Amino acid sequence: MRAWIERLRAAFVVQGGGAGPVAEAPPVPMRTIVRRFWPYARRYRPWLLLTAVFITLDAAIETAAVWLFKVLVDEVLVPRDFHALVWVGGLFVAVTVAGGLVSFGDDVLSTWVSERFLLDLRGRFYAHLQRLPLDFFEGRRLGDVLSRLTSDIQAIESFVLSGVADALSYALRVAFFVAALFWLQWDLALIALVVAPLFYVAARRTAKLLKTASREKRRRAGSIGAVAEEGLANMALVQAYGREATEAARFHEQNTASFRAQMTATRLRAAFGPLVDLIELAGGLLVMAYGTLKLSQGALSLGGLLVFLAYLSKLFSPIRGMSRLTTGLYAASASAERVIEFLDEEPSATDPADPLPAGRRRGEVRFEGVRFSYPEAAGEALRGVDLEVGPDEVLALVGPSGAGKSTVARLLLRFADPSAGRVLIDGQDARFSTVADLRENIAVVLQETLVFDATVFENIAYGREGATRADVEAAARAADAHDFISSLPNGYDTRVGQRGRRLSGGQRQRVAVARAMIRDAPILVLDEPTTGLDAQSAQRILEPMRRLMSGRATIVIAHDLLTVRDATRIAVLDAGRVVDTGTHAELLGRCALYRTLWEARGAEVVELPVGAAS
Repeated sequence: MRAWIERLRAAFVVQGGGAGPVAEAPPVPMRTIVRRFWPYARRYRPWLLLTAVFITLDAAIETAAVWLFKVLVDEVLVPRDFHALVWVGGLFVAVTVAGGLVSFGDDVLSTWVSERFLLDLRGRFYAHLQRLPLDFFEGRRLGDVLSRLTSDIQAIESFVLSGVADALSYALRVAFFVAALFWLQWDLALIALVVAPLFYVAARRTAKLLKTASREKRRRAGSIGAVAEEGLANMALVQAYGREATEAARFHEQNTASFRAQMTATRLRAAFGPLVDLIELAGGLLVMAYGTLKLSQGALSLGGLLVFLAYLSKLFSPIRGMSRLTTGLYAASASAERVIEFLDEEPSATDPADPLPAGRRRGEVRFEGVRFSYPEAAGEALRGVDLEVGPDEVLALVGPSGAGKSTVARLLLRFADPSAGRVLIDGQDARFSTVADLRENIAVVLQETLVFDATVFENIAYGREGATRADVEAAARAADAHDFISSLPNGYDTRVGQRGRRLSGGQRQRVAVARAMIRDAPILVLDEPTTGLDAQSAQRILEPMRRLMSGRATIVIAHDLLTVRDATRIAVLDAGRVVDTGTHAELLGRCALYRTLWEARGAEVVELPVGAAS
């Protein structure tokens, strides 16, 4: 497992010091985007239909409100009949109240649907990320992943729901206003609609350019998050080496690129606005010229002409909105492409169609002829490996770096599946069990102690869902952690800080042992649990480690041979093969590689009691 951590660290090193932007997501047709994300909205169909009703009523009420101005002019102002003002005013009040109620219902319902859609989509996307293989995250920048999980998902909502609702609203308004125009004066309406195709042409040309700028803007947004996350997560390294200016320059570089992309998109939108105004003015002038002629001929009343102009101004507004919506949807599609890229990634380990019954295993582990290759690797990481370990036994894996030790643990946990051979648990192929059931039977203590920025209680209870306070305290006592936890400011409710920085290395490791204890799994994987600890801290975890290993099938990944010489069985790996297996004494007598490793690692260090079970 050390190899996993080293690859992660190498990824940060490669990306540091002038790392470029994240890669572009593959382009996806608009129809494909709709087909991919519309199923997420199906469960909200009844509410979407009700929203459509509100939108239709809103458009009809707005049309009626404009028509009332014709009534006001022709029935009240021109004949100066102020008695009619009473019933005309009543109509205005009724229409205004109805419009307010419909608008309120529409706003509340549409917001509820869109937020529920976001909640659902973001949750499913995050759950999908949880199932992806570790190799996927080792090759990705965390800040970019977070950007796709947050802002890109947000943009998809406008593409699937808000954008569709706006399009329906604009379309209905256009339909109602055009119908009213033709009802008032059909020939005048035809003249007004002459300029409508110009809106479409202008919007289409602008949208193509805007989509390119939007893609770059979203890509740079992911790069900003990636650079910031890397710099802040490694702040101790940045300050220790005096690279604050370098990190600031990296951050500024990505921000500048984002600024340029934003300015390009803004210039396109800004140029589109005056162009639409000019088209709208042309249509208005044509109507006023021909409408004045009709008014002089008595074919149109003054109220009719004024209301016609009002409808015309209202008509241009949704047409303009539809044009803006087109450009906005193209911009949102850039975010959708970035999310689809991740959704197309497949988990490396999947559940079988007919899995074995879930339950606690005895803890007999066997590798039979296991072969495995990492993606894009030049050779195989494991080549026909045969290993076994049973309950109350300790199997130590030793060998030079890159020998395949961490790959054995990776396959046992089904972070990946063998390309050939089998991993057996109690005589059954591990692939016949669900991933969740398999991992429920395995506890892991990693070389780099991983903890959350949460309380001590929450970090220990993370080992078993539903663990009680009593369970956590019992596990902490068994791990020799209760005393130091009780001395913390808030005891078990003390937050440990990011990466557990408020605890010492030994304290973090005892929390990790308690987490493994509370899991109470029949199989245990230890990845150099004393590495990085001083002698005193390492001594403190010896007895808790004995208690943790007792009665379990234990696999120890070891780089320091002094920690494993009393193991039940030691397997020597080299270049993905098992060179030899045996006890410490047997291997010293017959295995040249083991003797070389023993002599190279023979410095005085604290011993891990892996032989306690034997």
